[in-house]
Amino acid sequence: PPERKRFYQNVSISQGEGGFEINLDHRKLKTPQAKLFTVPSEALAIAVATEWDSQKDTIKFYTMHLTTLCNTALDNPTQRNKVQLIRAAVKFLETDTVCYRVEEPAALAELQKQEWDPIVAWAEKRYNVAIGSSTSIMGPNIPASTRDTFISHLASYNMWALQGIEYVITQLKSLILSMGLIDRHITVEKAVLLSRLEEEYQIQRWGNVEWAHDYDLCELRARAAAGTLFVHLCSESSTVKHKLLQD
Repeated sequence: PPERKRFYQNVSISQGEGGFEINLDHRKLKTPQAKLFTVPSEALAIAVATEWDSQKDTIKFYTMHLTTLCNTALDNPTQRNKVQLIRAAVKFLETDTVCYRVEEPAALAELQKQEWDPIVAWAEKRYNVAIGSSTSIMGPNIPASTRDTFISHLASYNMWALQGIEYVITQLKSLILSMGLIDRHITVEKAVLLSRLEEEYQIQRWGNVEWAHDYDLCELRARAAAGTLFVHLCSESSTVKHKLLQD
């Protein structure tokens, strides 16, 4: 449901046998499939609790990206295993936003070269792979060794983090931008700008419906930021204090 009347006063976390739980007053939060909502780290529990605590008169589920990601990780509605998650993520290389270039108009082609070449070069150096770019509708010819390298790298993440990685990739339509974001090479704002480069070019040239553009931009930033935070909070075993997370 998009919204629901807020039915609780206080939000807290507690540690159970399976991890950290979210309490809405005296009720324990459950997933859509009625499983106990249990997350692997205190930091992630605090972040989710903050989402619930920040809801006002109504609960706007569509704004609660961390809660949604946790529900997906716990319920696994598509019943995919780790290998399937990794292969779904790496498959985005075949249609990666930053690898598809235009020849015309020349100004856009130059903008793509100027903005996208550096992130592709970073990824090639960071992972010791060949990626390249193409103006063909078929896209670049990604070597099998490049796919194998990314498969191996993603295998180092746990199932929870992989759910977050695939979520970010889906938002940005780019494995390369997502890894740059998760590796802290680029900011959320930069990643979103690069993923929307052609749209931003068209807006600067022809104008836009301001409110619609601003809403889409903010929403994409929120999703990319939430997914990236989710990956980091699921990858770190250490706990953090509440104030540290707020900072």
